[in-house]
Amino acid sequence: MAVCKPLIAPLLISLLILNPAESYQQVITTRVESPSPEKIDCDAACDARCQLSSRPRLCNRACGTCCARCDCVPPGTDGNYDACPCYANMTTHGGRHKCP
Repeated sequence: MAVCKPLIAPLLISLLILNPAESYQQVITTRVESPSPEKIDCDAACDARCQLSSRPRLCNRACGTCCARCDCVPPGTDGNYDACPCYANMTTHGGRHKCP
């Protein structure tokens, strides 16, 4: 029994130190190996968003810029900014919404 006690303490310490490091390494490799999400088709999304606009070319240009930066476009032709916060938070120098 006296021989087991000196071996148990280093074993427990090594398990406590090495086990979290191994799980951390597993998380890092999982994140690196996971595929990136697919990009949306900004042209089609902006065409749908700007179809009722009085200035469709201007709307498509602004929407395309916002879509490229945020990789999302809110559904519908107006509003619904809660579906894409990045899109909603972009403003012009005057403080108005940049994205239609």
